Amino acid sequence: MFESVQALIDEHRRVQEELSDPAVHADAARAKRVNRRYAELSRIVAAHEAWVAASDDLDAAREFAREDEAFAAEVPVLEEGLQAAQEKLRRLLIPRDPDDARDVIMEIKAGEGGAESALFAADLLRMYIQYAASKGWKTELLERNESDLGGYKDVQVAIKGSSSDPAQGVWAHLKYEGGVHRVQRVPATESQGRIHTSTTGVLVFPEVDEPDEIAINQNDLKIDVFRSSGPGGQSVNTTDSAVRITHLPSGIVVSMQNEKSQLQNREAGMRVLRARLLAKQQEELDAAASDARKSQIRGMDRSERIRTYNFPENRIADHRTGFKAYNLDQVMDGALEPLIASAISADEEARLAAVGSDS
Repeated sequence: MFESVQALIDEHRRVQEELSDPAVHADAARAKRVNRRYAELSRIVAAHEAWVAASDDLDAAREFAREDEAFAAEVPVLEEGLQAAQEKLRRLLIPRDPDDARDVIMEIKAGEGGAESALFAADLLRMYIQYAASKGWKTELLERNESDLGGYKDVQVAIKGSSSDPAQGVWAHLKYEGGVHRVQRVPATESQGRIHTSTTGVLVFPEVDEPDEIAINQNDLKIDVFRSSGPGGQSVNTTDSAVRITHLPSGIVVSMQNEKSQLQNREAGMRVLRARLLAKQQEELDAAASDARKSQIRGMDRSERIRTYNFPENRIADHRTGFKAYNLDQVMDGALEPLIASAISADEEARLAAVGSDS
């Protein structure tokens, strides 16, 4: 069992030696990759050591129990401990999503429901910013298109973590948020107190670590500049600072007008474009892979309804995992961890099943 562990332990030792080389830290991109791999392997090494220790403790207890019945009571407890250590190691040995350690760019778009959908987009943005703060992550508003009532027709935010451990990465947690979020509540614009149902879409992209990671030919870009405008069409400034970037081969279009500088808007637009191209590249790889290896969560259509927020009942329900709770007020304040944990668990179970079917 766990035949691959020794090879990973050996790799852990090599990576540890590599980290002591000053040349590694002279290259920021390389240092980031090596640190991420070291953090991932360290979890496996620690879990393996815990499994070996639990196995040794159980063997010792069984030996002592043959001579003294007083030790017999410890055997079942140690057997449970060994089983738990074994299961933890087994889960860690499942190949991770290679993007788990990445930061993300999230886009929240109003959908069905008009003004109410745009208001809920603003609520979702606040929820994710609060959740990010609870994790010690930083957020940066890249672009926003406000509605007349103070919501967002479209808003993009970058979320950046600080851990080198892929399991603690921003993408590792927020990749499950992509999809259609349905809200049921009485809108602020409703005078009769009737409950309305509207939807808001969320897209999540892993952010590219280094610009040269995604090769973009400048000849493949069509860049237009125009004058920024705010809600109601009012002019934000009097210069052509807004930027629209079209990637001709893929047809991806990115528009940015949040900053007053054309250069800043172009840089932000290129960040979003690289993230979308990386996501497109990964989707193409997933499509070419075996269906059995696709994640139960990530394999779903991004247009699919994933969650319902029912305000009258204070209920939150995830339609993919079956998770349901009656603390919607807390969730909207950023208490997303149980929901995300249920998605991570469902994803792990799907990957375990896929590994089992291949063995």
